Amino acid sequence: MYDIIIRNGTIIDGTGEERFSADIAIKDGKISKIGEILDTCVREIDAKGKLVTPGWVDVHTHYDGQATWDPILAPSSWHGVTTVVMGNCGVGFAPVKEKDRDFLIELMEGVEDIPGAALSEGIDWNWESFPEYLDALESFPRAIDVATQVPHGAIRAYVMGERCNSDYAPTKDEVNQMADLVREGVEAGALGFSSSKTLLHKDINGEYMPGTFSGNEEMLALGLGMKGLNNSVFELVSDHLGEDEEWEWVKDFQKQTGLTVTLIATTAPAYKNNKMYNLAEQARLEGHEIRPQAAGRPTGVLHGLQSSFHAFVGHPTWKKELASLGHEELVNKLLDPEIKRKILSEETTIKNELMQDLPSLMGQVFPLGENPNYEPEFKDSVAGIAQEQNTDVMEVMYDLLVQGEGKELFYQPLGGYHTYDLEPHKKLLEHPNVLFGLSDGGAHCGVIADAGMPTFIMTHWGRDRTRGDKLPLEFIVKSLTSSTAEAFGMFDRGYLKEGMIADVNIIDFDSLRLHRPEAIFDLPAGGRRLVQRPEGYEITIKAGEIIFDNGAHTGALPGKLVRRNNEKKKQAFNN
Repeated sequence: MYDIIIRNGTIIDGTGEERFSADIAIKDGKISKIGEILDTCVREIDAKGKLVTPGWVDVHTHYDGQATWDPILAPSSWHGVTTVVMGNCGVGFAPVKEKDRDFLIELMEGVEDIPGAALSEGIDWNWESFPEYLDALESFPRAIDVATQVPHGAIRAYVMGERCNSDYAPTKDEVNQMADLVREGVEAGALGFSSSKTLLHKDINGEYMPGTFSGNEEMLALGLGMKGLNNSVFELVSDHLGEDEEWEWVKDFQKQTGLTVTLIATTAPAYKNNKMYNLAEQARLEGHEIRPQAAGRPTGVLHGLQSSFHAFVGHPTWKKELASLGHEELVNKLLDPEIKRKILSEETTIKNELMQDLPSLMGQVFPLGENPNYEPEFKDSVAGIAQEQNTDVMEVMYDLLVQGEGKELFYQPLGGYHTYDLEPHKKLLEHPNVLFGLSDGGAHCGVIADAGMPTFIMTHWGRDRTRGDKLPLEFIVKSLTSSTAEAFGMFDRGYLKEGMIADVNIIDFDSLRLHRPEAIFDLPAGGRRLVQRPEGYEITIKAGEIIFDNGAHTGALPGKLVRRNNEKKKQAFNN
């Protein structure tokens, strides 16, 4: 007798091959049989008219703290994700000395916008070494699987102390210590090592994070620390991708270490003129295992009264009279014509890239509404609306901000949307070296809600796009499952095949949708985060147990820690 039989579903199995109709039998956490199944089972699920896919494998999240207190790992688990990889961008919480705990919290708060108070209250810190951190993760019950990487920031802090983010000439002994710690973590089960070289990543005090200016010698030593450890991955975030010097260094690094390198670009120029695509293509032609990551859409800041940013946060009246008010009182104040007049007559006191020229910025700011559109035209922007109404653009921004009880949110793509369409993104997503990633699940709680990226990719690219060609669902599912799993050495998932872990989504594809992002206050210490709820995931199964049934958590907690697979097995690459 089987535990579960899923009958009559339309199966997209993660191979990229055409969908087909069949039954799936599950027993003891594994897929036992696919085909016509006449046997009995404990629970039978009729999936007629539904898509049946593997669970999504999200390789770019920041649940490093949340994974120690939250068994559900929402919002990713709401969106059909059954495996997450964290420890990205060089930030994390191990190894750590007691005196450096606050520093790592401040680093995570600054880089990933996770409330420090929530991290301080939520993390128990029952570890020092990275292996001890893995053991702590393994002991905590959860709904979905987690895996992690060794973060450069924590390694530098552990070895170099207060010099970690200011001294970029570590001694030879310090470099060796860091390399040993990287190897220790990966040998214990980390999937790899991560680092960041972007000026965007700073702690809450405005200090660049450790590793930002690390020299090639240090980076190579840390990479070589993983040499010979099968399926290890090196993740690098950089401002300089597309620059010849950086690119040659990355290629040489990959050749010397033999690691799979996954790259993340942070600036808009990296996406212009197909730069990221060209890097991926050169890597493919030259046989380098270099995998740029790309999201389904440009990362975007959410403006609004429910987020931590909007066009008027730098105005004196806002800062002096309004910033501390509760939401309802705030909206009532903003509806006061005198308050409106005062704010619109002022200039922002914030001087940075985002706020340099607010009226011009409004051409890249789009109201989301109840049914978010992430491929808008200029006419859909605040500036486009103002142009159509022949009204001052900042007045339009103000009026839109307070409409609908002040719950409106605005999407501002940070890079890669200079053409006002997603055609350059589509070209990048289709490249065989590119990995679908960058959901940033668990992070950027006040300004970004991208953890639902798999749902967006399925709906927008697989069904709803009207401003260009869509992507085949078979390709999308493969990219969200087996491609990401195998790139990180996880060969036991990502497919609906006999013998694989039974991670399964049953999806009512016709009704699959994303709701408007919203603010909730459910983090430790009452911390706020922006989330985006989905509709259409009827059942999510993790390791043979139903963890979500029509959007509700069942109470099942079959999730585990995924440790690096040392099996000498080459991942499917460039296929």
